[in-house]
Amino acid sequence: MKNFIGLLILVVMFLVPFEVFAEEKLPTVQLRVLASHIANKIVTEAVNNCATRGYLVSAAVVDRNGNLAAFLRNPLSGPHTIKVSQRKAYSSATLRADTSQMGARSDLSFAPDILLIVGGVTINFSGIFYGGVAVSGAKPDIDEECAKAGLEAVADIMDFVD
Repeated sequence: MKNFIGLLILVVMFLVPFEVFAEEKLPTVQLRVLASHIANKIVTEAVNNCATRGYLVSAAVVDRNGNLAAFLRNPLSGPHTIKVSQRKAYSSATLRADTSQMGARSDLSFAPDILLIVGGVTINFSGIFYGGVAVSGAKPDIDEECAKAGLEAVADIMDFVD
């Protein structure tokens, strides 16, 4: 009996480290990035949606780190819309919130490249965060609506991604 208990203790001591290592977290994380044709479709539909309303705009899509993934500008839109759309998209992506929700965040008013003007929207599909999209050149509420129209244009495709 004494040998059996000793053997049992030895087996438990031998197997416990394997259990600990089996539950160890992976040393890397998996990220999903929008394919370029999806990012391009988002900006194309956003600009077209605003154009049908009579607005000349620019639209930008950035990845989760705020890096530009796609950009489209109506040739007749103002030159300021280029940087404004990119900064709105950057703001929504890096803060992971629509810019319309951040207007009261005065603590962010001096943060580099953050622009707290309505028109930037986060890109989320099926619970996965991809980045941000923004439009500039119309009234701020219209900018946001056009950005959301760009997202709606790819929603059917993105909702079925694994």
